Amino acid sequence: MECRYCRKTFSKGEHLRRHERCHTGSRPFVCADCKRPFARQDALIRHERLHTRKEGAEYASPASSAATQAPALAASMSQVVNTGVRRTVPSAEAGTPEQTWMEQQSMNSDVPDMLQAPDIGSDLIWPDSETLFQTIMSMDSTNQWQMPLGTLPFLPGVQQAGSDICDNQSNNFKSPDSFDDRGPAISAIPSGGSHRAVHDVSKMVSNLSSSVTAAIEATSITSVFLDECLHMFFVRFIPTFPVLHRATFVFRESTQPLLLNAMAIGSLYLGPKDSIAKGEALWRLAHIAVATNWETLITHRGPYDSCKGVQLVLTALLGQVYGALSKNRDVRTTSQAFHAIGFFWARHCGMFDSPPYPTTNLPRLNAPETTIDQEWRIWTAREIQQRALLGHYVLDGLTARMSGRPTSVRHAANSLNLPSGEAAFEASTGLAWLNCMHSENPNPPTFRSILSSLFSLQAPPPTNHTFSAFSFRVILEGLQSLVSDCADDHATVGVPAKPEVRTALLQVYTWITASTHLPSADTLEILLQWHATCLNACIDSSLLCRHICARYSISQHVWGGSKAAIPGLDLVKWANSEDSRKALLHAIAIQEMVEQLPRGRAHVIHIPSCLFSAATIFSVFALAGIAQVNLPSVVDWKYLVSRADEASVVMTALAEASVSSETKRFVMGEHPSMFGLGGATRNLMYELNSMQKLFRCLTSQWGISIDMEVVMDQWIALCH
Repeated sequence: MECRYCRKTFSKGEHLRRHERCHTGSRPFVCADCKRPFARQDALIRHERLHTRKEGAEYASPASSAATQAPALAASMSQVVNTGVRRTVPSAEAGTPEQTWMEQQSMNSDVPDMLQAPDIGSDLIWPDSETLFQTIMSMDSTNQWQMPLGTLPFLPGVQQAGSDICDNQSNNFKSPDSFDDRGPAISAIPSGGSHRAVHDVSKMVSNLSSSVTAAIEATSITSVFLDECLHMFFVRFIPTFPVLHRATFVFRESTQPLLLNAMAIGSLYLGPKDSIAKGEALWRLAHIAVATNWETLITHRGPYDSCKGVQLVLTALLGQVYGALSKNRDVRTTSQAFHAIGFFWARHCGMFDSPPYPTTNLPRLNAPETTIDQEWRIWTAREIQQRALLGHYVLDGLTARMSGRPTSVRHAANSLNLPSGEAAFEASTGLAWLNCMHSENPNPPTFRSILSSLFSLQAPPPTNHTFSAFSFRVILEGLQSLVSDCADDHATVGVPAKPEVRTALLQVYTWITASTHLPSADTLEILLQWHATCLNACIDSSLLCRHICARYSISQHVWGGSKAAIPGLDLVKWANSEDSRKALLHAIAIQEMVEQLPRGRAHVIHIPSCLFSAATIFSVFALAGIAQVNLPSVVDWKYLVSRADEASVVMTALAEASVSSETKRFVMGEHPSMFGLGGATRNLMYELNSMQKLFRCLTSQWGISIDMEVVMDQWIALCH
């Protein structure tokens, strides 16, 4: 069966009719209550149930009106928390075998209570999800935001239109009679091989679109699924990576690729086992949309954005976060290949040059509500723009380590200002935001000045700064980039030496422990990243992993890079060094902190790599025959990361600090009987087995943990 408009073929008449409605714009199914038209009957049925739902169970749609959106969203969010999020049931059309009761119970046992509501219903937190669903299901090569190549104007008269430029009979080219006597640029393409080649490329892209759309249909994605994904994105992911603002988010003002990537990430937090496959299909669709039409998406400008392209940069960020930690290696490779493009788009749009929100524009507390709301949304748009760029810095460091390549930008030269505090960013109303803004620093420092102060010899680093959790992540990623640059212990021009980096890490530790305004979960997450950075200052854990795998002929797909082994490294000798014992203390701290994290916060994007770095250190000790270690009762982290030339200062304090004394004796490898009575004994083989279970818990969110667990399993087998 062939479409009479574009000659695209289909195997089912229903699919052909639905496709042809994309050309005609026909929506034959009309709601009897509100007269809203739909292209599909099942969409109409779901919509009609919205009119019959129980009183008080209504979820408000994010309206385009800025003044009325926040109260409605607050009410809907409150109701979702109380009544639970509906689970997606596979469609009967997809031909999925019916699950047994035992299979269903097994699946439910892994699903949080809030995801096990028995009644799915048709109420949507984001009713516009239905429109997005219809767009996805009716997508074809002529869709303007997805497939511009499919609409190249190769009309029947194209050959004739170019006859003034190219004489086909003689194959001779001639100049036009005048500069105005020219056809369209596309007409200048000679007929024959070139014409056919471009046509084939267009057809290839169109077929790719069809295959992705077919994958969407095969996974039985519904508007309810899209709705739940977006909800989980804001509830689970955004608290750990705050780059979007829930209270002012408007569905209809967002580009479709941005929505698709957000939903793909949200799918990782849903219970049903097929959610992962559905989310990957959404990610692929968004990736094709961006790859084929970024030049159009980059011109998009939201109603409160200070420049164009903000949503494209956000789309790239979310898509690369999803891809970097995916279980699909092809998806991970794609993410690594495109990970620097967000910086290019941001510079092209002038995002780095946009001035911050002027605090002089803050309205008075007694200003009209509409004025406060307007300024709140302008400020939020600027803050989201800044956080999108900072998110790319965080992701750049993570992706560089995963791929084994240097970072794409100099983190120490980051000229962006510190973002706002979380209280101001998470405010749910304009008035609450305004109250928080009066306590914000009107002239926040730049990350460049913060990092420079950590290495300054003239003046000590400032102690009066208040850092948010997000700011700490950016700072630590900057220090990690410096650690990676000096990992081989050779001097590099413009890069601080390792002792200087350790001193900077010590100062950051002081800032973190003094940040009593941070929630305990945020503090744990930041300290987790700090310990991982300190561990890598002892030895590059990614290179160490590749060295172990090369030494024992183990295939690993976690860390990239061409350098497979560390020249001259003896694992047994290194396991008995001071650096190894320092790294071991950091590794044990990482494991303990991951176990202490609340269940809802155990999926920060850094956790898989941090935990795998700790597992690498454990494995080195176990492979070297050191399966059991005696630890100091309390670890003095300040001593552990102190500079070598400060040893005299540390030794002076040892007489008055038994904690430092215990830590020093452990690092020096002295007899464990000299430790305090409260010291613990750890069996590293048991810890490796326990860590395997942690990776299994992470696999539902971050699929790369599967490859990490496979490598760990082989390490454990070698140790027995």
